[in-house]
Amino acid sequence: MRYGYLLLSLVFLTIISCKKAPPEVKATNLYETQLFKDVQLAAIYKDSKTFVDLVPKASFRQLEQQYLTEKDNADFDLKIFVEENFMDKSMASLDFRTDSTKTMYEHINTMWDKLTRGPDDIIANSSRIALPYKYVVPGGRFQEIYYWDSYFTLEGLLAGDRGDLAKGMVDNFTFLIDSIGFIPNGTRDYYRTRSQPPFYSLMVEALVGKDSSMLLSYLPTLRKEYDFFMDHDSIQTPFSGSRHVVEMPNGRLLNRYYDSGDTPRPEAYKEDKHLAIDMKTDASKTQLYKDLRSGAESGWDFSSRWYARPEDFSSTQTTNILPIDLNCLLLSLEQLLAKGLQFEGDEAGANHFKTLAAERQNLIQRYFWNDEIGFFMDFDIKNQRQTNELTLAGAYALFFGVATPQQAERVKKVLMDKFLKDGGLVTTLNHSGQQWDAPNGWAPLQWIAVKGLLDYGHTQEAKDIMKRWLVLNEKVYKDTGKMMEKYNVEDLTLLSGGGEYETQDGFGWTNGVALGFQKLLQELE
Repeated sequence: MRYGYLLLSLVFLTIISCKKAPPEVKATNLYETQLFKDVQLAAIYKDSKTFVDLVPKASFRQLEQQYLTEKDNADFDLKIFVEENFMDKSMASLDFRTDSTKTMYEHINTMWDKLTRGPDDIIANSSRIALPYKYVVPGGRFQEIYYWDSYFTLEGLLAGDRGDLAKGMVDNFTFLIDSIGFIPNGTRDYYRTRSQPPFYSLMVEALVGKDSSMLLSYLPTLRKEYDFFMDHDSIQTPFSGSRHVVEMPNGRLLNRYYDSGDTPRPEAYKEDKHLAIDMKTDASKTQLYKDLRSGAESGWDFSSRWYARPEDFSSTQTTNILPIDLNCLLLSLEQLLAKGLQFEGDEAGANHFKTLAAERQNLIQRYFWNDEIGFFMDFDIKNQRQTNELTLAGAYALFFGVATPQQAERVKKVLMDKFLKDGGLVTTLNHSGQQWDAPNGWAPLQWIAVKGLLDYGHTQEAKDIMKRWLVLNEKVYKDTGKMMEKYNVEDLTLLSGGGEYETQDGFGWTNGVALGFQKLLQELE
């Protein structure tokens, strides 16, 4: 009897010892899991963003452990696993019938409600960052709020007497700065490593108008925005950088786009891995990932503007470039902080920011103006010279009043001689296949250039650009019933192309700029 008991015990212990221990999950978030990597590389979804926007039914640790346990089974199907364990909580797509009796402008005004989201409910395990007020999304695959898009959307909302919705947009960004410390690229957790071009100060200015007392309520968050972009460690070598900040030889500071991550972007994991496949070292791959992420922070994702070598996407070197647009934006923020502190009665604080703004304006003139070409260029800190890429970002110097009247005259000539096409202004002169290059034109850059030209008295040129752009918008609307994210301004018989995803319709900033241009033309004529 005792012998039989011992035998059974040994058998039981043998079974226990042979049973596999549950797999150890070392990842600290979904994007580090083997499940995530396998799904993205298998291209289960045509668009890599689709998977990261799905909502897991359980924690990433539980799903990773389940996946590692089951994936080697003979009947395992990865697509079925994802469908069973993730939910699609995205808003309904913009699938509606366009009313052909309405003009494009009437259509846009009906679109605001279709593109409005929020306030958001908090959804467990979702990548979405919940917002407390209503907001307008761009449209298409972009079902969350995006930072720099929102300024141009907001201008359209104000032109269309939707000030309530415009205020909600600004207050959502205030909430993000106060709760996260900065405004992320978009309201998804995979965007928490980067921001976008800092247009918050322009949104505040557009909203408050001449009401300086209203400006004061936004002053603390404007300062936090500035501190985020100026945060850096000790820098002692000229032309070296720390985060967004680069020290110049005279000890003064300029800024670059910078993402704190150095892995493939979760929303473009497959694409980034593929681009880095020929990199010879892990360090070179890591640097490319950081530069791709930083290019995404610029909003120009992607463009030959960031290339170190012509026609070589894998030579993207965003962190080596001092961009004219970013430094103009931060100049504007310094000027607004000086204005707000002056109104508040803080003379010392106001003088501090006036000094910073004056120093930055001098640096912009020194490092970005090309007197031979007659245009504002980006600066390559690695090679300590301007880049040779003409881009529409040079128009920011007019928009923010940095250019002298003589410089503005020369910039106008370059814009009209080289950039102006039948449908408006082309983004760069390079046909690289990237979406932020020729032949594409983008609404926000039309707005920047037009407003800049108007501020320097070049009214006829500004009107010409606006009319060409609106004719193209109206033609595509008539043909498709849609407003597009970007347009082919060189061949008006074609839609735009290039980039990591298909051309999107909706579309927030195109709508905003169209209404803004309509209003401007009415005022000028």
